Amino acid sequence: MVDVGSKAETARVARAAGSIFMKPETLALIRSGSAKKGDVLGIARIAAIQASKRTGDLIPLCHPIALTRVTADFAIDAERNAVHCQVTAECFGRTGVEMEALTATSVGLLTIYDMCKAVDRGMRIDNLRLLEKSGGKSGHWVAG
Repeated sequence: MVDVGSKAETARVARAAGSIFMKPETLALIRSGSAKKGDVLGIARIAAIQASKRTGDLIPLCHPIALTRVTADFAIDAERNAVHCQVTAECFGRTGVEMEALTATSVGLLTIYDMCKAVDRGMRIDNLRLLEKSGGKSGHWVAG
């Protein structure tokens, strides 16, 4: 792991996003809450938050971070037959939270896939990306 011991502790925030595309019928199941495995978006939200807390265990050489806040928001896009996920991760520490936000977004979308794969194996997870990060020596960065 990279030595971050001499870095100053600062407030750090990262936002990540991604989407999952599916058949209209699959999106209808999610919207109605009638998927066999239950509340898809509610469970995906919990999975995303749990994943953010386990990032240091999943990504080699990634520092374990004491997160102070994680939000996972899902938006249904009926026009594109998609669910969009956006995660914000925050901490006060010596290293950033980009990996936590990206991991949480990935696992939230994978949870949707897992919960709906029996009816739609052709779902596609797409456009996983970092949207913004702030804090630390490199300061504020926003995707172009």
